[in-house]
Amino acid sequence: MKTLFTNARLIDPDAGTDAAGWLLVENGAIAATGTGTGTAPGADETIDAGGKCLAPGVVDIGVKVSEPGERHKESYASAGRAAAAGGVTTIVTRPDTLTPIDTPEVLEFVRRRAAEDAVVNVAHISALTRCRQGREMVEIGFMLDAGAVAFSDADNVIISTKVASRCYTYARSLGALVIGHPQDPGLSAGAAATSGKFASLKGLPAVSPMAERMGLDRDLALVEMTGVRYHADQLTAARSLPRIERARANGLDVTAGVSIHHLTLNEFDIGGYRTFFKVKPPLRSEDDRMAMVQAVAEGAIDIISSMHTPQDEESKRLPFEEAASGAVGLETLLPAALRLYHSGDLTLPQLFRAMSLNPAARLGLPGGRLAKGEPADLVLFDPDAPFILDRFKLNSKSKNTPFDEAKMQGRVLGTWIAGKRVFAGVT
Repeated sequence: MKTLFTNARLIDPDAGTDAAGWLLVENGAIAATGTGTGTAPGADETIDAGGKCLAPGVVDIGVKVSEPGERHKESYASAGRAAAAGGVTTIVTRPDTLTPIDTPEVLEFVRRRAAEDAVVNVAHISALTRCRQGREMVEIGFMLDAGAVAFSDADNVIISTKVASRCYTYARSLGALVIGHPQDPGLSAGAAATSGKFASLKGLPAVSPMAERMGLDRDLALVEMTGVRYHADQLTAARSLPRIERARANGLDVTAGVSIHHLTLNEFDIGGYRTFFKVKPPLRSEDDRMAMVQAVAEGAIDIISSMHTPQDEESKRLPFEEAASGAVGLETLLPAALRLYHSGDLTLPQLFRAMSLNPAARLGLPGGRLAKGEPADLVLFDPDAPFILDRFKLNSKSKNTPFDEAKMQGRVLGTWIAGKRVFAGVT
């Protein structure tokens, strides 16, 4: 079966190009591409893209799927549908489920569940310590054999530096990737906002962005000591960026990510005490937000992710400081990221470098390129289509999005996994 996409605007993050052309899919992989208006090869099926954008599917690191234990918040079936509707072709799940993913048996369960229920590709991050308690290291070798692509305790920062150093050393010996959450756990405990005049006026418990830099400094010192491969899941403060740049200059194998919420929202968005805007780390100043956008443009920040964290209505319908942190983002990641394109801050190749190419490369996963032989995991989208987001129309079981009733621009028209269409949007 050959499928030909014609009249497409090809977004190639590897080449850094945005050009009109065609793309041929054969046996689930990209067989050929061409630019310009030249003659395209024949195919069994031809799809006229109508001048819309065709790009590698998004690879989203740090997605929480609430299986096992809290399927009422998110299942692999609902997360897969949400991902497909958002142009996400691979989700990389976090281990912070009610029953943590910390043994080969639990990992095998979620892998089987994902294979049965999700319409998109799914990869899994293992916990770094048992029950994410920061005391006893998981069997890293066994978890790698069972299919784990990285190791992290998510937002449970390992307090003991000695335990962290042992985990990093063992991970280094096996070539495993460790994903850290740069925060000082003591300073961050109980915080609902970023410290400053605004948080004080709102009467909210707050934390300084210095807590992030302090946590990052410790992690990078451990990376220097052990030589482990390391990825910071979310950097949100401008003062963290020189640390990452210096670590790279010193030859350390480190990368950094940022969530879409910290790229498109700031601390003033919590002014109405709406708990959908309560995320972890808390939303930062506008200066920090713009520093993160510039860092993505310059490559200092490698990866943009949704940090999809479903929460039910009961956990969000509480006073702001008591409400659960987190927001869903699988379905809103791409249209929210397109705000940065429409504002002129980032080009489409830059966006897809951070959302597709870099995450796939960091985790050693296929995809992220429009090149011959790559899997035909593709998203077709109209970057200019306007709409108003209705959270109740999201495919996720949980509806806790900060973009509810927001004016968005950019609709997914189709998503393909290995050449098979798994989502068809409204044109």
